[in-house]
Amino acid sequence: MSREIRLPGRDGSLFAYVPGNGPSFALPSGRPRCRTAFAAAHVVCDPLADADPLHQSQIDWNATMQYRHHLWSLGFSVAEAMDTAQRGMGLAWKQAKELISRSMIEARSVGGHIACGAGTDHLTPAARVTLDEVEAAYEEQCSFVEEKGGQIILMASRALAACARQPDDYERVYGKILRQVSRPVILHWLGDMFDPALKGYWGCEDVDEAMSVCLRIIREHRDKVDGIKISLLDADKEIKMRRLLPENVKMYTGDDFHYPALIRGDQHGYSHALLGIFDAIAPAAAAALHALDAGDLNRYDAILENTVPLSRHIFQEPTYAYKTGIVFLAYLNGHQSHFRMIGGVEGARSVVHLSHIFVLADKAGLLRDPEMASERMRLVLALAGIR
Repeated sequence: MSREIRLPGRDGSLFAYVPGNGPSFALPSGRPRCRTAFAAAHVVCDPLADADPLHQSQIDWNATMQYRHHLWSLGFSVAEAMDTAQRGMGLAWKQAKELISRSMIEARSVGGHIACGAGTDHLTPAARVTLDEVEAAYEEQCSFVEEKGGQIILMASRALAACARQPDDYERVYGKILRQVSRPVILHWLGDMFDPALKGYWGCEDVDEAMSVCLRIIREHRDKVDGIKISLLDADKEIKMRRLLPENVKMYTGDDFHYPALIRGDQHGYSHALLGIFDAIAPAAAAALHALDAGDLNRYDAILENTVPLSRHIFQEPTYAYKTGIVFLAYLNGHQSHFRMIGGVEGARSVVHLSHIFVLADKAGLLRDPEMASERMRLVLALAGIR
């Protein structure tokens, strides 16, 4: 079958496109030595479940676990039950518990590293919610993760953002939880471009003031903090905070726009990675990190530079809709047999947007079988009336 495919452009016209020959880099095995690299993994919906997709979506557990094995095989740690898995955006705490339980079993079976999101998403955010209730919600989820043997990623809380009145409220809640955990956690500062309900987190609208609050918490509890992931899409803010962290606390970049330079680092330090885009670009990211291990900075730069246009496109506004692009690319690459998502979120991006993902993924060498990807792209286009 011909690889040529007719794609829709932004002006509504169709243009012919012929994808290339697939990846130009070898797939490594084993964890990178120079950086800790988490890929936040997506979930796969069961397309055959007879359930309301808006409220009762069911998970295809086999396909979901297979994708985690794919990430482990490339040397990644898995960040489980995070926003990439539609946590708080279709994936409820009940489902998240099963996801964490299953992933922990699979991780142990292959010696895979995993950390799991613990938050307060079973508590409905409202101004009437009390700090005691927020603390209890965090305690429930943290206890569950630790009982399963997982490292905690302490997720930002919509409920806390809704009821907190001042920075002291954040210091109280985080302090109580950090004093209770049995091993160091990864804090998670998610900007409001990813979740509008988190606007003004840490009790401050100003990012620098919010950073000061967060740093106070980290310094006071440095023995209970492995690191912090920040997702603000502002490289300068991340670098500023990175240089202010206690020596034993890692910075995990969550910046899906500037990750190559932040992970590469500078004369003062570097960021580790906890990224949603690593789910989508896992083969390229793994190859780049192993090049970094070898000291081949030119190779590292060349591989990741080609992925940045794709990542910026997937994470374009509204940023929280990025999960659609992540799952779409997994579908194009044959990791799942369909393009269906929890809550019907496959409809969150236009067919023009999806077509551009196809092109940018091809240019980044991320279509592992271009002929298969072209055929799958044709099926999606046909649903939009494009033949």
